[in-house]
Amino acid sequence: MRAIPYRTGAPSIPGPVLLAVYLVIGAFVSATHHYFAHLHVAKQYGSAILAVILWPLLFLGINLHIH
Repeated sequence: MRAIPYRTGAPSIPGPVLLAVYLVIGAFVSATHHYFAHLHVAKQYGSAILAVILWPLLFLGINLHIH
């Protein structure tokens, strides 16, 4: 009789799921810091994209608006 293999350790979460969660949180945090208000020119879109990707810096008070 063969033994049933079992996994040890914590269950893993696939990378694309973590990336999606990170970006959703980033979009929410960026929206609460008004990075999506008045998107009319490329600089404002760039600021919004930076804010979504670098959202932990927003909690440190770093301004990601491109001037």
